[in-house]
Amino acid sequence: MNKKILIVEDESLVAYDLKLILTRAGYKVCGIADSVPEALEIIEEQKPEMVLLDIFLKGSQNGIDLAKILTSKNIAFVYLSANFQESILERAKATQPYGFLVKPFREKELLITLDVAFYRHQNSIESKLRQEQALEQVFKNIVAETINWKQKLLKIAMSIQPHMPFDYLTITMKNGSGFPDNALSFLRTGFDEYQMIGTDEFLNITKINRSQLQQMQGDSPLITKADFYNATNFVKIWPQFPLKKVIAQVFNMQSFLGLPLLTSSGNVIHFSFYSRKTDCYNNDHLILLDRLHRSLLMAIEEIIPFDALEPSINKVDKQADNGISEKNKAVGFKDIIGKSHQMLTVLDHIAIVAPLDTSVLVLGESGTGKERIAKSIHYLSLRKSKPLVVVNCASMPATLIESELFGHEKGAFTGAVEKRTGKFELADGGTIFLDEIGEMPAELQVKLLRVLQEQEIERIGGKGPIKINVRIVAATNRNLEKEVEEGRFRLDLYYRLFVFPIIIPPLRERKDDIPVLASHFLDRYAQKSGKVITGISPNVMNQLFDYHWPGNVRELEHFIERSVLLTDGPLIKDAYLPKLQGKKESPAYAEVAADRLKTIDEHARDHILDVLRRCNGKISGKDGAAAKLGLPPSTLHSKMQKLGIKKWE
Repeated sequence: MNKKILIVEDESLVAYDLKLILTRAGYKVCGIADSVPEALEIIEEQKPEMVLLDIFLKGSQNGIDLAKILTSKNIAFVYLSANFQESILERAKATQPYGFLVKPFREKELLITLDVAFYRHQNSIESKLRQEQALEQVFKNIVAETINWKQKLLKIAMSIQPHMPFDYLTITMKNGSGFPDNALSFLRTGFDEYQMIGTDEFLNITKINRSQLQQMQGDSPLITKADFYNATNFVKIWPQFPLKKVIAQVFNMQSFLGLPLLTSSGNVIHFSFYSRKTDCYNNDHLILLDRLHRSLLMAIEEIIPFDALEPSINKVDKQADNGISEKNKAVGFKDIIGKSHQMLTVLDHIAIVAPLDTSVLVLGESGTGKERIAKSIHYLSLRKSKPLVVVNCASMPATLIESELFGHEKGAFTGAVEKRTGKFELADGGTIFLDEIGEMPAELQVKLLRVLQEQEIERIGGKGPIKINVRIVAATNRNLEKEVEEGRFRLDLYYRLFVFPIIIPPLRERKDDIPVLASHFLDRYAQKSGKVITGISPNVMNQLFDYHWPGNVRELEHFIERSVLLTDGPLIKDAYLPKLQGKKESPAYAEVAADRLKTIDEHARDHILDVLRRCNGKISGKDGAAAKLGLPPSTLHSKMQKLGIKKWE
């Protein structure tokens, strides 16, 4: 084995005990340090492959400071600590360590953690290389397709999306003669759905004229290297980049990453990624783009017809666009309803993690649909033909949960009149979903940690361990960091589960999804009850937007079901919701509710409803709403369906 490990620990007894264990296990301990400067000297000289790292060290710098340096040097590290405060845990977690060990720990735990850390580090390197190689091949395949160059650019954008998330992407072509009218943008409207926006359409959406656009472009300095700006840092660059300010304000973008590509003919192609998340981009994205730079540039040079660029792009090949959209819709998402940017991010994360065997922790309030996310992960994985076993940890008595999870032998305890197969054995080869894992008793947390580490269980009263092959997806509505800090949840178990967290936003933070969710539930329960109900009145829909939804999607579903049962006509006209003034809401929520600005979709919905009223519900024809709005009737019908307008009132 002879893998080199550096121990960075300020307690000499602990450090030398670690050295003894590691040496006995066949590792080579290349040094012991009690401060960051001493550790850096040893690292420079010995080049360790792994660092065991205490957080609290001698001197002004701590283990978290050293961890950042180790990451830049691509050296794996595992944290050691006796306790964690929530703030320290957040900072430590942000450095993306390869493991946590809570003092005191057993020798077996240390060695298993190191095995896992070495495996994860090696696989992270290989995974990144495979990811880059796969994307390079995807680029080549797209270049070879017999579709127009705009559709090829769209496909390039879609292939990058899971690795370089964006809600709006602009690709501009600039050469030494200044800005030509050559820019193409993609606005994400669904999981695999994008609106293609050319210059004329951009001017129409932003309400600026062509001379203003050229002035803004001319006033913006040339970006010469890839860089990103999140939240307030993005806002700070607006004075230098007035066009980015327009895009941010019109499309509600919070983060930006720019990538310039210099072609062999002297053209500069800019990729401008925008996201509605405030902290979307980081150094990992820059590293990935740096590695993909050459293959991406080669693909773009093949795709874009530099000698015959169109002066403006205001028409889209609808057939090709729709073909791409339909072809790439994932059947695994059919039960997840939502098109808000928050839910699209969730779908992206599912798409990334589902094919892997990585443990997943799903976080979200009650009623947000955590079990649906777990089912989607299972059905999109290679384990989909094997069982998905669902366990609600909160519903099982503490005295029975061990038997439920791991099983027991006949006669193992009073009442064990026959052998019982546990949930983990039933899920062998498939996935086990542990819902409300924050409710799991402390003694069971230890056993679950061993299952994660060793992939084996032991029945109560059994004669030995049983090897299993199970993927774990866990969920909770608790703040696990706080549970760790207060000693109710093991840090090492939390870390093992927190390999890939998926955070589901509450419904009040993604109100754009209310119309599509309401329409989905209305169709389901109207059909179930045998009633013909065609829509929801604007008054009721406005109340749905104003309500704070403490029970989230589950509460909305129950509301629609109840409303269908109570409705006699073709339209839901009454909202049987708790009175807003009667709810107990926090001051923070009250401020947000008071200051809430309507989204673009909400404004569009209100405008279409207003025009429909003025036209007495007429859509087609000379005096119809479609003509007043300057849209083809088919487009208006499509927009009405998207915005949840089934019938005007």
